Amino acid sequence: MTGAELKKLREDLGEAIGRLLSVSDMAKLCGLPPESGGGTILEWENGYGPIGPVEALLSLLAAGSDHYPIGEEIISESDAAFYRSMMRAAIIRRIS
Repeated sequence: MTGAELKKLREDLGEAIGRLLSVSDMAKLCGLPPESGGGTILEWENGYGPIGPVEALLSLLAAGSDHYPIGEEIISESDAAFYRSMMRAAIIRRIS
């Protein structure tokens, strides 16, 4: 995931939950420390982006937005809307 893709994901997830996601919100979603997480997100957005476990986590969270596909190997098309709504609720809960 590139920095630009991370920034776009932050915007798309914010749209999906009905409010802007700050870099601090995104840091919470990634499990980064509160005192430095926002700065890390900014560095990633302006650089090469996250790798490893954080990138994998963000790929899963992307399912909360209608802008990202859910592979049929993960969930059936008929259950996609329910899955997306569950992911959105989890995002809201995590950043609250």
